[in-house]
Amino acid sequence: MGRLGCVDNSTTRRTDPDCLFCKIVAGDIPATVVREDEATLAFRDLDPQAPTHVLVIPRHHVADVGGLATERPQDAVAVLDAVRAVAEQEGVATSGYRTVFNTGAGAQQSVFHAHVHVLGGRSMTWPPG
Repeated sequence: MGRLGCVDNSTTRRTDPDCLFCKIVAGDIPATVVREDEATLAFRDLDPQAPTHVLVIPRHHVADVGGLATERPQDAVAVLDAVRAVAEQEGVATSGYRTVFNTGAGAQQSVFHAHVHVLGGRSMTWPPG
């Protein structure tokens, strides 16, 4: 799948040169991309916790989902739409899937670039952990 650029026609996207996910968006680090559009990139997690485990990220660097909602609400909507599309594409939309935004170190966020985990293909337990 060809990589879309990190710049759109209206604004320059903010990137962090030390951010793993910004490097994936730029194509500097390989990833198994399953979906992309102008605002988002979706790729398989390297340490999958379910048969389907895809990360959906905004192309614009924002540290977490709270920042995404306030700084880039249009990208928050794009991320949620990409989640829906990934679930359909991966065949888990009907059977059920879980979405997880880890926000902050105490919630086990390890890459401080907003992202959502899309997990499916197995029964999920509650509470999640």
